[in-house]
Order: sequence, then structure tokens, then C-alpha cells
Amino acid sequence: MLRDEDLEELATKVIHCGFEIHQHLGPGLLETAYEAVLAAELEANGHQVKRQVPVPLRYISIVVDNAFKIDLLIDDRLIVELKSVEKLAPVHGKQVLTYLRLAGLPLGLLMNFGQAMYKDGLRRIANDYYAGH
Repeated sequence: MLRDEDLEELATKVIHCGFEIHQHLGPGLLETAYEAVLAAELEANGHQVKRQVPVPLRYISIVVDNAFKIDLLIDDRLIVELKSVEKLAPVHGKQVLTYLRLAGLPLGLLMNFGQAMYKDGLRRIANDYYAGH
């Protein structure tokens, strides 16, 4: 199991990799292009990367098998949600937080490759609910 420090180090590596990709490719490509390139780069650096991971939703006795899909799940511990839009909306961060809560994970990254400055489209999302469980 990863320690908190290891998870933070993993997040830092993913952020840096995203920065390099944004710097080389620029903004405005389709999300799927950034997803493929980021996954390949992380795999080349020894990380396990799963793409478009379906996660079921359980509500009382109802199960929805494909309630959502995680864009990238890194080392079974870090959710990465990718966007390629002009500007992030508040709902995008809430989306990642919901994914974290439903998947039972503590940390996610929201990375928007559509903005001119990479740092302006980057959000670190912590699942406070996870800490209590």
C-alpha cells in the first residue's frame, strides 16, 4: 500500500509529465489524444495505467454498472480526469470529487489541456471523506 508521501510523489510526477506534454503539444487537441500520450509516458516511467476504467454506482439496492469512467487510474491509487476545454467549470472539480468518493480513493488530479497556461488548468482534488474511513 502506498503511504501518503508516496501518493503525493506520484501526483507530482503525473503533474510534471502533464506539463511536459502541454509544453510540447500545446493546447486544444482532443482529450483522447492527451489521454493516450499521458498514459504512454507514465507507463514508460514504470507506472501501471488503466484507461477508461468503469466504476459502478451503488445506491441502496440499485447498482449501475457504468455510472462513470475514470479517464486514467494510475497505480490503482490516483484518479486523473482530463479535459480539453477553454476554461474549467466548477462542476469539473465536483465531478472528480464524486469519482474519488465513489471509488474510495483519497486523491485526484483534474488536468485541462485546453488552456494556454498548463498551471491554470490544473487542480488537485482531495477526498476529505476518505480520511475518516
